[in-house]
Amino acid sequence: MTVLNIAMIGSDELAKAIAKATDQRDVHTYVNKESGAGGARILSIIRAAKMPEKIRPFFNSLCAARAGLIEINAIDAAFGEALVGFASAGIEKGIFVINPSEGDWVDESKVREFLNQAGLSKWMQCEFDGVSLRSAFYELMEEISSELESSKEDPLVVTIDQHFNVKGIGLVAIGYVQSGSVSVHDEICIMPSNQSGTVKSLQVMDDDVTCAVAGDRVGIALRNTKEEYLSGSSMIVHPAVEDKNKGISNPICVDIHTKSSVSLTKSPFQKRDIAVGDIVHASVDLQFVVGRVESIDSQLVINWESPLLIRKSKPPAVLLAQLDSKPRIIGHAILNRLN
Repeated sequence: MTVLNIAMIGSDELAKAIAKATDQRDVHTYVNKESGAGGARILSIIRAAKMPEKIRPFFNSLCAARAGLIEINAIDAAFGEALVGFASAGIEKGIFVINPSEGDWVDESKVREFLNQAGLSKWMQCEFDGVSLRSAFYELMEEISSELESSKEDPLVVTIDQHFNVKGIGLVAIGYVQSGSVSVHDEICIMPSNQSGTVKSLQVMDDDVTCAVAGDRVGIALRNTKEEYLSGSSMIVHPAVEDKNKGISNPICVDIHTKSSVSLTKSPFQKRDIAVGDIVHASVDLQFVVGRVESIDSQLVINWESPLLIRKSKPPAVLLAQLDSKPRIIGHAILNRLN
């Protein structure tokens, strides 16, 4: 089974034209499943329903996505900020749908100009038609199939956004498999609490499975651990393995940052400069962590109010934001741990 997660800015009507609505929270999800020659293929749309009022759901959708979808009603500040988000998250493949309000008009040439400025020149246009959009996204899935498959071989990272106790099952954590795979009976480590546990059972798309892989939204029933070890921004990874006799040394696949040097790539639409003492927010792998700028002299240095987990292998871009800025997204960054 191959899953393409799609971050979306647009209407519920457009999402429902493509896929069936499932979960309806701050982030609304929609799923379309079809059988192919190589097995089941799934389009999973992750729609930030309260954007632009709330930006964190948009960040969360970007963290899980490999493609984008934007419905354009007008060329305005909200449109520009959405483009900054997609570009900063490295969502190079996507689709835009021009759908102005009745009596209004959107200049297609201006839309393409802004997309090019943002670094989204590979995005293509489609009409407001569910069949055409599904077909286009399945074609896009084929284009990046090697990338989707290779991520299944990387170290396990499951980003957790919900956890609760279920009668008769026990502690359940829900999130996205960002990389690697997890199987029933696996020993796992919960970060940043650095506590161990065991996978009791797994569910993907409400089906019991023995293994979940990169791209899946998964429910993990855990045993031999405690709910207090989990938070809204925890990660589940495989534990470190050290065996000198066999020459095996596999450390934990994430670093814990409390202080970072930051190499920042500012958005072309961002005019504000960062100053010492500024409050910033970092978004990566479903985390949303507050930091304060300590230094901007020889390098940008940020202290984090809570631990920020960064993958050691193939780390995704870290989105930086200032919530009192316009646009709120500063750009994307590479972090080096200083603590």
